[in-house]
Amino acid sequence: MSTVVVTGGAGFIGSHLVRKLIGLGHKVHVIDNLSTGKAERVPSGAVLHIHDIRSPGAHDLIGLLSPSAVIHLAAQADVQQSIREPFDDMDVNIGGTLNMLNACRKGSVEKIIFASTSGVYGNLQKEILTEDDPAMPISFYGLSKLAAEMYIRLYSQLFGLSYGILRFANVYGPGQTAKGEGGVVAIFMDRLFTGRPLGINGDGNQTRDFIYVLDVADAIIAAMKSNENGTYHVSTGTASTVNQLAGHLRALHPKEIPIEYRPEKAGDIRHSCLSNAKIGRTMGWAPVLSFEQGLQETYRSFTPD
Repeated sequence: MSTVVVTGGAGFIGSHLVRKLIGLGHKVHVIDNLSTGKAERVPSGAVLHIHDIRSPGAHDLIGLLSPSAVIHLAAQADVQQSIREPFDDMDVNIGGTLNMLNACRKGSVEKIIFASTSGVYGNLQKEILTEDDPAMPISFYGLSKLAAEMYIRLYSQLFGLSYGILRFANVYGPGQTAKGEGGVVAIFMDRLFTGRPLGINGDGNQTRDFIYVLDVADAIIAAMKSNENGTYHVSTGTASTVNQLAGHLRALHPKEIPIEYRPEKAGDIRHSCLSNAKIGRTMGWAPVLSFEQGLQETYRSFTPD
């Protein structure tokens, strides 16, 4: 089978993806600077290279390996951090992506798959978003991801590099940490198992489209295999409120769960739900696990044996 490079392969989504790629027989090389990823997460059978995606070392490695595909997951993924440090966010998410694109061009890589975000849309007042809706980010994180997308499309036009841009909904699942890349599910799980109240920003009626990590890994592999260039949502197409998430966790957890409501945070999106019709039509991908099933699996992974 082919050689695949996964940037951010020591992270939450990346480690699940690498395991699946190895299971399919691919030779997998991971590029990760371990700023949020952990070396022990990288499955045996993959080769870990400790490089920053902005570095000459990462650039030259792709030229040396000449993989058939680069799956670019590594990023500065914290919305609040992007607002505190917009230059660093830009440097990693735009500069790092540009370094990887240049390496792909020089290394004759056939295809790049890029992990983008529902955050590119900002607060569009629409019940369910499609890939044709305007991108109007309200955080520097969303803006840097959108700019990186545009670089990828231009690289394709100018240099013929095939690509898949995947705008992820809210990814959750086993192995997600409550810091850095962690979303609300990981944060809530951490609080459950340390006996602290769930902190909800705003009234809790903000909606998210929660997608299980193994479904995301399958979508990435489908995009890697596809002959199509394009931008696709990786989502369930179903909105859940943060209050509903708390309710599901109450049904799973034997102890009382107190909740603390806090002020809203700048840059937080009010409503987010993404149609997955395009990726289903083009690649035949659809999520397998419901939100309740995915939460059960995630809860089980936090429960001591």
